[in-house]
Amino acid sequence: MRTILLSLTSALALAAAVFPASAEGKLTVYTYESFTSEWGPGPQVKKAFEADCACTVDFVSVADGVALLNRVKLEGAATKADIVLGLDTNLTAEAKATGLFVPHAAGADVKVPGDWKDDTFVPYDYGYFAVVYDTEKLKNPPKSLKELVEGNPEEKIAIQDPRTSTPGLGLLLWVKSVYGDKAPEAWAKLKGRVLTVTPGWSEAYGLFTKGEAPMVLSYTTSPAYHMVAENTERYQAASFEEGHYLQIEVAGITTTGAKNPLAEKFMAFMTSPGFQDAVPETNWMLPAGKTDKPLNPAFDKLVKPAKTLIFSADEVAANRKAWVDEWLGVMSK
Repeated sequence: MRTILLSLTSALALAAAVFPASAEGKLTVYTYESFTSEWGPGPQVKKAFEADCACTVDFVSVADGVALLNRVKLEGAATKADIVLGLDTNLTAEAKATGLFVPHAAGADVKVPGDWKDDTFVPYDYGYFAVVYDTEKLKNPPKSLKELVEGNPEEKIAIQDPRTSTPGLGLLLWVKSVYGDKAPEAWAKLKGRVLTVTPGWSEAYGLFTKGEAPMVLSYTTSPAYHMVAENTERYQAASFEEGHYLQIEVAGITTTGAKNPLAEKFMAFMTSPGFQDAVPETNWMLPAGKTDKPLNPAFDKLVKPAKTLIFSADEVAANRKAWVDEWLGVMSK
C-alpha cells in the first residue's frame, strides 16, 4: 500500500508540474465596456495578470458603472462575478447595503484626493468630470456650470443617463452640488442644449468625436488621449469657476469571489504598477497607486480644478433615487 501511495503521490506531483492547479483557475470580473475595449486597459491588464497567476481572466462588460451595480443587484447571491470593477465612490454605500460584497486586504499603497479609504472597495483610478469641447467648432466654451446651463441652445452637448452611467450620475451630482434645491430649474434650462442622453460614456464620446455635438460630458483627462494618441490639441476640457466633481473608481470582491483565491490576488495586483501603469494611457484617468513610469507630459497641460466637489457615499445613497427622479421629471417632459 505504501508503494502504491508513493507512486500515486509521484504521479500527482508530475501532473501538477505539467498541469499547474492554478492554470484551471478562472477569475470573472464585471466591468464597463470602455474598460474592455481594444483600446482600453482590459486587454493589457488581462495579459499581465494571467502571466502572473497562470489563470484565465474573464471580463464581462456592461454599458457603464451604474449598470454594473444594477446587474449585480439583479443577480444577487447567484452572481458569477468574483470582482466588480468600475463602481465609484458615489455608489459604494448602496453597493455595501446589498450584502453582496466582502472586505478586502488590499489597497495599502493607494492614494486619492481626500485620502478616501474603505474596508470593502479599493480605488484604482480617479478623475474630475468636465465638459470637453471641440475648439474648431466652439470658440467660446462655457467657463462655469452656470454658463453651460444658460448658454446658446444651438451649441449642443451629449450627456449620459444617471440611471446607467457613472459620468451621467456625476453630472447630476455636480449640478446638485452647485444648484441645490434649484437643480430642477437648472436642468430645465440645460435641456435645450442636450443633443442626446446615452446609456454610457462610450456612446456619448463617440457622437462627440464624430462631430454630432461640439461638447460632451467627460473628464479633465480626456484631452490627454487626443494629445498623446492623435497628436492634436483640438479637444479641450473647459475649466469651471464653481469647481469640478470628483470621481474615484473602485473595485470590490463579491460573496462569490470570496470563495476564489484569485480575487484577493487580483485586488493586490490592481494597486501595483502592473495594473496602474496601464491606467493613464488606456483608461485616461489618474492612477490611484504606484506606477513604474512618470505620466506623459501631456497630463501637465490638463485643467486642474480650483475646487473639488463631492458628496459622501451615504448622502448619495440616501438621495440618489429622489435626485434621479427629479432629473427624469424635467428631462422627460
